[in-house]
Amino acid sequence: MTVSTDYTAQEIIVVAGSKILEDNKIVFVGTGLPMVASLLAILTHAPGLIVVFEAGAMGPPLTHGLPISVGDSKTGTGASYMKGLNAAFELTQRGYADFGFIGGAEVDMYGNLNSTMMGDYPASYAKPKVRLPGSGGASDMAASCERTILIVPHDKKKFNEKLSYVTSPGHLDGTPGARQKAGMQGKGPYRVITTKGIFDFDEATKRMRILQTFPGETVQSIQDNTGFELLVAPNVSEFAPPTVEEVRLIREVVDPQGAFVKRVAK
Repeated sequence: MTVSTDYTAQEIIVVAGSKILEDNKIVFVGTGLPMVASLLAILTHAPGLIVVFEAGAMGPPLTHGLPISVGDSKTGTGASYMKGLNAAFELTQRGYADFGFIGGAEVDMYGNLNSTMMGDYPASYAKPKVRLPGSGGASDMAASCERTILIVPHDKKKFNEKLSYVTSPGHLDGTPGARQKAGMQGKGPYRVITTKGIFDFDEATKRMRILQTFPGETVQSIQDNTGFELLVAPNVSEFAPPTVEEVRLIREVVDPQGAFVKRVAK
């Protein structure tokens, strides 16, 4: 396969996300890049991937193209099951969602996500520095799916030791059994994909650690742009650049209108 040198930060995130998804698994998908990555996975290595959307569509083939929201009519076209939001979340609570795929604006070392507000909580909740989109179904997905995959743009201001607000729970404070004690199920955050690399979580401490670096990045450059100390996996590797075919699929087949993946400047 020919490696592409013409790709954007969003495109390598999409490729990385697609490769984490496994064939014949169920993924509960959030709006945006998770949708793009899931459709790319179906078109490449995971044709049996079953996609679930918050509004209630389960297992649509997505042959009519990329939805622009979890309630888009494309999510229901050809779906195996279509009932509603409660049914979709019941599926996760019964343990049938292998992956939850969500994004956020701020993340801490334990994979807790903030997509609600930036500022001093609770004092500035009514008038925060920045009002973010909110949870949608992300908190429920994070609490109930077997494993979650997180997408967060990598910036020192977004990778903080303490979040402004915890919207979607990760490994909470990292103590043994913290999620179970809080009444949650599933194993919690599995991977974090950023514009600089891929991260997992140490089994003992539940702290985020560097697993793979993206081309042009190093362990040190990633740490320098992170607001807390990252752990480092024993065998950190470099993630391979997207192939020419993967980039073509994203631009021409998956998201030709650039709904979620920004176009390359000409």
